[in-house]
Amino acid sequence: MTAAPADGHGAPLRLTWVQPEDLVGHELRQAAEDGRAAGPLRRRWLAAGGHPAPERAGASPGPPKPRLRALALELLDELATLESPLAAIEPTDLDEIRAACPWWPAAPAAPAAGAAPRGAAGARDGLRTRLHAGWLGRAAGCVLGKPVEKVTLAGIRAIARATGNWPVHTWFTAAGLDPATAAAHPWNRRSAATSLAETLDGAPEDDDLNYPLLGLLLLDRHGHAFTTADVGRLWLDELPAGRTFTAERVAYRNLLDGVEPPHTGSYRNPFREWIGAQIRADVHGWTHPGDPAGAAVAAHRDAVLTHTANGVYGAMFAAAAISAAAGGTAAGGAAGVDEALRAGLAVVPPRSRLARAVRHGIELARTEPTGTPEGFADVVDELHAVHDGRHWVHVVPNAALLAAALTHAAGDFSGAVCRVVSGGWDTDSNGATAGSVAGLLAGAPAALPERWTAPLRNRLSTSVGGLDGIGFDELAARTAAHALPAPARPPDGAPPLHPRRQSA
Repeated sequence: MTAAPADGHGAPLRLTWVQPEDLVGHELRQAAEDGRAAGPLRRRWLAAGGHPAPERAGASPGPPKPRLRALALELLDELATLESPLAAIEPTDLDEIRAACPWWPAAPAAPAAGAAPRGAAGARDGLRTRLHAGWLGRAAGCVLGKPVEKVTLAGIRAIARATGNWPVHTWFTAAGLDPATAAAHPWNRRSAATSLAETLDGAPEDDDLNYPLLGLLLLDRHGHAFTTADVGRLWLDELPAGRTFTAERVAYRNLLDGVEPPHTGSYRNPFREWIGAQIRADVHGWTHPGDPAGAAVAAHRDAVLTHTANGVYGAMFAAAAISAAAGGTAAGGAAGVDEALRAGLAVVPPRSRLARAVRHGIELARTEPTGTPEGFADVVDELHAVHDGRHWVHVVPNAALLAAALTHAAGDFSGAVCRVVSGGWDTDSNGATAGSVAGLLAGAPAALPERWTAPLRNRLSTSVGGLDGIGFDELAARTAAHALPAPARPPDGAPPLHPRRQSA
């Protein structure tokens, strides 16, 4: 045990993702991402004793000298004034995004004469069944990735090989894991106790599952007319600050400081193009079945609380893809995956970094010659080489990996979640979104392998008020109750999935 300091205050509290001296390093990295000329500010920071961003941790080890923290705040504000050369092709404003998307889905048509009413029992029951599979798929994919979140790609492969789980095909386990590998590549310390094969007993709490719950509460309170400010108020009411991370934690801090949405997403927020908004998108796709544009618009209102540009596109892409899969008209297998990914790309500016990365991931998966899990490792290696230097939580590489895994698995649920988790980066978030899409395309809980669903025990743990222990069947029913009627016809047009045919 470490003795307490003589002043009796104990060890300093290093709150992750909000310390100004750590945010500067991340903002400098973001400036390099979007082409801002930050060289002089970087040199000032390093000359004063500042450090680059922590590579994987949320905070550096100790507090800085007061003068360095003051400089950090000054530099964050100066960095915000630098112009990005990508701003014109990567807007955040919804009207500008629409204008940049040549394949933006057409407005839904009115229901055809004689069509079943929106509350028809058969349609309602069919959607509830699909949503049940989507909820289960999201939970299973999330939990599969939890114990190896923050573990490097080399570490994931070493653990899987050492335990007879390579290529990854089932839950991770410590059974048979040799001490040397365990020491070299430790599990995510908060997750191993609840998400290994031998410890899994119901779905444990995770932010990737908390946010869909908050999405349901949002619709309970405000319906589909919710505003970005409504999202912020809901978080302050229902979401413990300690359950937020990266961009969400900064936005939460901004709300408490009186910053008004949507400026909460950009003010001193270097994580605004990371994956956080994407993990909140499912509920918007689930409740706009067959209406990718409607899902994307709702996801945009949610996302701008915390994100800008590519961070917002990640949410819109996921919501639209999930909407297409939830509509009940998508073909199965590879065709269904293609339809979902086309719907996702239709709502993202095609020249953006996210759209180009997604198309590249799809192309790598399509041209991988074996179609096997072993062959997918080559796709992963190429993606990691191309995106070397980007943070493991950045939305761009993770979206590319997600699209590649869904494409390569050709609609197979186990293949999708195992491939995407085996690819590293944000393993639980990617597993969750891949599981949601693949679960919806499977169409029913019974279509998902029992080895993924049985250990979840139809029980989700959460700190979101009043929902701890809720069953996935009940969640599906509550989600279906908020679902809008599907459009009478599919949207017109779709973007190409090949980067060579739609270049940047």
